[in-house]
Amino acid sequence: MSRGAANDVPAAFDAGAQSYDALVGANPGYHAHLRLSAARMGLPDGGRGMRLLDAGCGTGASTAALLTAAPEAEIVAVDGSAGMLAQARRKNWPTSVQFVHSYVEQLADAGVEGPFDAILAAYLIRNVTDADAQLRRFRELLRPGGTLAVHEYSVRDSRVATALWNAVSTTVIIPLGRIRTGDAELYRYLRSSVNRFDGASQFRRRLSDNGFTAVRSDTVPGWQRNVVHTFLAEAPR
Repeated sequence: MSRGAANDVPAAFDAGAQSYDALVGANPGYHAHLRLSAARMGLPDGGRGMRLLDAGCGTGASTAALLTAAPEAEIVAVDGSAGMLAQARRKNWPTSVQFVHSYVEQLADAGVEGPFDAILAAYLIRNVTDADAQLRRFRELLRPGGTLAVHEYSVRDSRVATALWNAVSTTVIIPLGRIRTGDAELYRYLRSSVNRFDGASQFRRRLSDNGFTAVRSDTVPGWQRNVVHTFLAEAPR
């Protein structure tokens, strides 16, 4: 899978969609960490009257996290993988949740338009062709003062986190992915894409450089401390 080939990533997720929930469910803290990032967005009053975008919703784990944080909000959940969306749509959702099949770079072509009060992008940004362009698109989709939460792997600022990530990838994630799906390509890509992605300090600068304000980040508890982070930023008022 070549880096920067935007169409390759959704296709790879199509192939692994049926096994994806079982694989991430074996990751201690996966769902709790998504809920933590959604809670860190600080959406008031259960999201009443708010319109939220779940960018790169996959099989709906991040959508469920948003729904927990903001049960009264309207949620538009988008993913470029038809296979992942098919898994998401099989689950029970309130009528306030809408799923849309679209590459995140082409939301307008799919009829997804702002303004949104907040956007959650979980495990997405390192997979897009142009991270800067995508961040600017997110900023334009947000209302003034709206919140962007990026839930993402970032290990380059910590030698310990980098070593831990590569050890877990090679001994657990890639072998388990091969057993469950018969093909470890997606999980080899996961390992390498995380190693290439910005360190936390660099990604905070990237958010600021692309026009966001109030940029900050925090990591998650457990074994993924300094491996997974919540990055928060606001569209200019």
